[in-house]
Amino acid sequence: MSDVRIWNGKSAGEPGSGHDLNRRSFLRTGAAAVGGIAALAAALSPLKDLKPDELPTVDEFLQKHYKEMNAQEMEQALERIREQVAKRYGVRPHLRDVKPMDGVEFVYALNLSRCIGCRKCVHACVAENNQSRSPEIQYIRVLEMPRGTTDVEQANHHYDHAMVPSPNHYYMPVQCHQCANPPCVKVCPVEATWQEPDGITVIDYDWCIGCRYCEAACPYWARRFNFTTPTLPGAEVNPEMGYLSNRPRAKGVVEKCHFCLHRTRAGKMPACLEACPTGARKFGNVLDPNSEISQILRTKRIFVLKEEVGTLPRFFYYFDERYPFSLDPEAVEIGRSLALIPDTGRCV
Repeated sequence: MSDVRIWNGKSAGEPGSGHDLNRRSFLRTGAAAVGGIAALAAALSPLKDLKPDELPTVDEFLQKHYKEMNAQEMEQALERIREQVAKRYGVRPHLRDVKPMDGVEFVYALNLSRCIGCRKCVHACVAENNQSRSPEIQYIRVLEMPRGTTDVEQANHHYDHAMVPSPNHYYMPVQCHQCANPPCVKVCPVEATWQEPDGITVIDYDWCIGCRYCEAACPYWARRFNFTTPTLPGAEVNPEMGYLSNRPRAKGVVEKCHFCLHRTRAGKMPACLEACPTGARKFGNVLDPNSEISQILRTKRIFVLKEEVGTLPRFFYYFDERYPFSLDPEAVEIGRSLALIPDTGRCV
């Protein structure tokens, strides 16, 4: 598989694709269909259980779609969120609207011969992206796979050994695959999720109505829904935030991995990659033929998860040719030397 084509086109349902349905018109139409706004809210459980202080303000409700806001309107939205975060968490965030870079299309690859299942990537992601601690939300699921198979139905997501890696197993982290043909985008009735020019599928949290159609459409179990108000201790808030990435979310909205766009669009690596102790994770610009990620796609026997569903993922897997369906002994030794415990991802 030395010739890999990554497609990046505008999907149905993306703002500007010919759909004129917006959030407010959807709510008005839906309300009329079911007998009023109260009935619609009841249908969109758990939004019906929102407390008064959890309801959107007038400014939030009337806010334009991300793609429709001009610079002044965006700055007003950013300042509103900064004030809300400061009031709620006691931290004044450095919140930005980070735009895609020209000539960049991000791709991720994972060397399964070097992933030892420590889950350090999981916990780095939680910390970086201000994910809820209770109930706990995680974008990355690490699957423990029996050696010799790629059948995820045989995987164990809830492994809890005294130490990792476990003999006769390898590990497959799964997160948003940033598909070039994303089914989640197509099903959103209010265009709250779309694909950016650099390949990242994003969510406008202020536009999401919580219908969860996108969650049901995703074949990679990559989207998370906030059934309750996320809990995030003020002392653990990451103040470096992006409007379309890791700003705090609300009850009743969907969230997911966004390739740490507040970092990667600024030339940094995703938090999960930096946390990996074995170098299993690779990330970069596939449009640069000299990038490491481009070389991996040209030279490795890469594969994607659930290729048959036609989503065209930007998230690839491969094994070192010396260690098919098994772990590189060097990576195993790293895990042993650090005495990694999989349930926390922290060293003892």
